Amino acid sequence: MKKVLVTGGAGFVGSALCKKLHEDGFKVFIVDNLSTGYKKNIIKGANFTKLDVGTTEFDDYLNVNNNFNIIYHIAAQSSGEISFENPEYDLKTNTLSTLKILNYCKRNNVPLIFASSMSVYGAQNPGSELSVAEDAHTNPLSFYAVGKKASEDYISIYSKIYSIKAISLRFFNIYGPGQNLENVKQGMVSIFLAQSLRSNKIEIKGSLNRYRDQVYIDDVISALIASSKAIKEIKEHEIINISTNLKTKITDILDILKREVNNDLNIIELDGTPGDQFGITGSNEKANKILNWKPKTDFDSGLTKMIHWARSSKQND
Repeated sequence: MKKVLVTGGAGFVGSALCKKLHEDGFKVFIVDNLSTGYKKNIIKGANFTKLDVGTTEFDDYLNVNNNFNIIYHIAAQSSGEISFENPEYDLKTNTLSTLKILNYCKRNNVPLIFASSMSVYGAQNPGSELSVAEDAHTNPLSFYAVGKKASEDYISIYSKIYSIKAISLRFFNIYGPGQNLENVKQGMVSIFLAQSLRSNKIEIKGSLNRYRDQVYIDDVISALIASSKAIKEIKEHEIINISTNLKTKITDILDILKREVNNDLNIIELDGTPGDQFGITGSNEKANKILNWKPKTDFDSGLTKMIHWARSSKQND
């Protein structure tokens, strides 16, 4: 049985990935510090260790467990806003942890799939109708984005020098059932949904004209699984957008929430947060070419499913 390590396996994306890997017959090992993930998310049968991936204890864990067949590095401090509040923690969690894993991959010849972010692109001609491709200029606007870009660069150099097979997936905005509705500083869709379920008002930081490229969780998991199959054929580090190539405006989100949750929502506009992008969409041509991947879930259907899940979860609390 093949063994796979998933960092951040108790979180939103990580737990969904672990479930799929377990179904596919992998022996799943999870490392998570449970800062944003939940122990209840850990799949039955997984080997779980509570650890912070930015610490020396994680080095010790990797030294003992030297027989993984593949590593998914999903663990991250994933809020641009929080990265300004604690840059040192962000650096350790998002970049130092990648370096620790790369040294493991170097020693043991293990392929790596890294969860990167569209935030590395930063501001890309605001208002432009063009979607960014992977060769676009990067211009990080938050410490979180800087850490993700630094991790990509470390991976590229390690891959070239030490022949490590690696794929970095630049995820655009992920949403769907299982997302942490308690985290009010990360995830535009989940933040707005959580507020709409708790009261009749939604506080929005920044312009209502902003937009995002929203990718449904099931499509994200299919991209991660496709990467584990494609990685056998690549020669060096590949960076791939996971995106829909479509704009979803804040007003689109609000329209669905009004339709499905509360038609009398009071929208309150606040000042924006540091490093926030106005809007960006991503080309997925490379994902289609290398991973044979395309998103299947349209935003209206995806958010409707998420709303039904959130209501059901609330009733079961």
